[in-house]
Amino acid sequence: MRRTLASSIGVTCAAALALPLAPSAAAAATGPGGTAPAVTRAAVTTESGIPGSTQSLPLRPLDPDRVTGAVTFGLAPLSVRPFSLVGVVWDDPATELRGQVQVRARAAGTGVWSGWQDVETHNADHAADPETAERTSGRVRGATAPLWVGASDGVEIRVRAESGPDSEPEPKAGSESAGSTAEEGAGKGAEEPTPLLPSGMRLELVDPGEDAPPRDAPSGDGAAESPDQKTDESTGQKPSQNPGPDPAEGSVGTPVDAPRTGVMSAGATAASAANAPLVPLGATEIPALTRAETEEEYHVLRGAEAAGREANSGGKPQAEPYIGPRPGIVTRSGWGADESLREKSFVYTDKVGAAFVHHSATGNNYTCEQAPSVIRGIYRYHTGSMGWRDIGYNFLVDKCGKIYEGRAGGVANPVLGAHTLGFNSSTMGVAVLGTFDSTNPPAVAVTGVAQLTAWKLGLHGMDPSAKTYLTSGGGNLYEKGTKVRLNVISGHRDGFNTLCPGGKLYDKLGTTRSAAAGYQGR
Repeated sequence: MRRTLASSIGVTCAAALALPLAPSAAAAATGPGGTAPAVTRAAVTTESGIPGSTQSLPLRPLDPDRVTGAVTFGLAPLSVRPFSLVGVVWDDPATELRGQVQVRARAAGTGVWSGWQDVETHNADHAADPETAERTSGRVRGATAPLWVGASDGVEIRVRAESGPDSEPEPKAGSESAGSTAEEGAGKGAEEPTPLLPSGMRLELVDPGEDAPPRDAPSGDGAAESPDQKTDESTGQKPSQNPGPDPAEGSVGTPVDAPRTGVMSAGATAASAANAPLVPLGATEIPALTRAETEEEYHVLRGAEAAGREANSGGKPQAEPYIGPRPGIVTRSGWGADESLREKSFVYTDKVGAAFVHHSATGNNYTCEQAPSVIRGIYRYHTGSMGWRDIGYNFLVDKCGKIYEGRAGGVANPVLGAHTLGFNSSTMGVAVLGTFDSTNPPAVAVTGVAQLTAWKLGLHGMDPSAKTYLTSGGGNLYEKGTKVRLNVISGHRDGFNTLCPGGKLYDKLGTTRSAAAGYQGR
């Protein structure tokens, strides 16, 4: 069962600005190439310090690979407007990019070019479930994982197709700028056809913008709406009442950071109000609680439910819940979410019966201070470039163990995410920022995951060290409708044939389960 909450607050929208592409003076002076034509998507909101934007550049045919003769698309070195995160998107989300994507970027501060960096191409497993309104919206695109490269003003990219007996050509989908025939890309005398790359390939260069300063003065009546944003009617779902507790019941605890003041847009107000039982409107962080405080809050959040259980037991007092102390969580306001980018409504599942752990595959070259910028970049990529309704993950954890609210709808509520294709219902998705195929995750990040899951799973009566049954919504491991027995804390690869969350992070999940159960007092 899914529930949808539509904000009751009207939004005053202005047209989003389409800015012409032009390199900075410094970039133009030092750049090895010209500035390519591009589409730039930008949004102006009351929340943003300096608004972010996305440059979308079509990829062009390059000379075939000298060794294999493989079809190669890309862009020669060129100067662009500032960006910090990159990815490649294409027209059909059902089409895989069978090949290698590599980029290098020029640092904005020094003008020094990086070496070639691999971009994760197998990203279709991070998505909304088949046949859901989000998946069938008509806006979703195929995409690589995003890669954080830091502040840059120049870029070069190459996309090389796989070739081999097991490769099958993809049908051409009418884009001259991305996608080629085997004859166009293959080397002379090649005996096997070279597979086609997806049609409509574009390089997305994301500027996450700067963090929002505290709102100490009115800044307008509402937020501008991004051209990529959909209205409530486009979701195909009917609005319903907030499934969370009544904010009038009060909140437990005091925010670490004072709420931001001044005028909030309707989107920011709705996102913040979803956490109203926990913190005041506009809070940038939900503070950590002690075990006693968490149990008190639990009874506030689950008061009606607990009262029903007690009535059904003939008035016998119920045992205290197994729940870990609530950890500190940076809210969407705290990491600077531009609420005009997401769809206005919130969509919920029935409960949180399991947690899937992911890595973001964005690389490890970020500082803890940059984590909010990385999240804003992923959020803009998920919504504007990939066409999702919001960021896909329910929570994110940085390398210093700090926890961040992901998809809007309230951290204590069962928000439906888009993180584990086939298993988004009745689950939550937690992404550790970084890539952990061959790099060990920091111990504090693993601890953060354990603390978060001990609390959130405890709200729903789940034992982190146990197993549970989930029903597949369809994927490459389990057909739709299959009941699967999985760990309550599972890795993404347990529900889908993928390398996520990376071998090194996956190896830490046993420790995570034990620690989370311990935090719950089991």
